[in-house]
Amino acid sequence: MSSPTPRAYDSSRRRRLAEQTRAEVLAAATRLFVERGWAGTSMRDVARAAGCSVETVYASVGTKRELLKVALDIAVVGDDEPVPLLARGEIGAIGAGSAAARAAAAAALCASIYRRTAGLNRVLDQARVTEPELAGLWAETRADFRTSLAAVLERVAARPLTGTELDALCAVLGSDVYFQLTGESGWPDEHYETWAADTVLRLLRLDEET
Repeated sequence: MSSPTPRAYDSSRRRRLAEQTRAEVLAAATRLFVERGWAGTSMRDVARAAGCSVETVYASVGTKRELLKVALDIAVVGDDEPVPLLARGEIGAIGAGSAAARAAAAAALCASIYRRTAGLNRVLDQARVTEPELAGLWAETRADFRTSLAAVLERVAARPLTGTELDALCAVLGSDVYFQLTGESGWPDEHYETWAADTVLRLLRLDEET
């Protein structure tokens, strides 16, 4: 009697399940970080919310610091695809049209990113004061923000920015200001986008080109 033929190993199914678990872990971590803060979120909390074991959380993403880092990375671009922000089509599209149209596109992009990242950035900014392990992540996040904003606004200006221009725009177009205006002051996103676009035009002295 012949032995049964071994069942083919379904690696694609296993990969899909692993990706689904990772997505559920990151979604749970993101929600808990924003709701409870860094100190109020434990790995056990994340595992419970994601419906898996603590070991699975470590295996699918990593440490608690890695959870916050990856959650932030995904929030910036809106997905888990390995394509950096500056390589995406919406960045290149900002360089088209009038100065007003370019500024409006940049403001809309900032608002769309901040809707996803403002809460997590606030968690990181508050936690870095008491958690030394987060100081490096905060510095890395700030450097990435400055680089990305410079690339976006140089497309708006159609020229390199001066150091003073970039310093000023980083100060007024950060996620903390977005959080304050839309969260604390209650501005709708449309109001924020209009204000941000007007601010870019004024600080880059593009008013007369609109």
